[in-house]
Amino acid sequence: MVELTKQELDQAVQSEGRFSLYLYTPFCGTCQLAKRMLTIVEEALPEVQINSSNLNYLPEHAAKWEIESVPCLLLFEDGKLMKKVYAFQSVEYLYQLLK
Repeated sequence: MVELTKQELDQAVQSEGRFSLYLYTPFCGTCQLAKRMLTIVEEALPEVQINSSNLNYLPEHAAKWEIESVPCLLLFEDGKLMKKVYAFQSVEYLYQLLK
């Protein structure tokens, strides 16, 4: 999982193609579990890169994307937010979502 700074995130979100972003906060226990699940998916799908950012450092992005809670997985297509996932139901669910 690639940790992005605010500047890197701004550039990456505008890129062509698919882009996934995992938003978390460091002291969130559920976020730690979600990160482990995403790590397993990343190993199963080496062609898929999952990016991450600490939401505490992105208040303007949280407002713009209307983030309701963490953990949150955002899926972008050609710079447009296509889906927000809050319920990380299972590794299989995330695998199917990202493949």
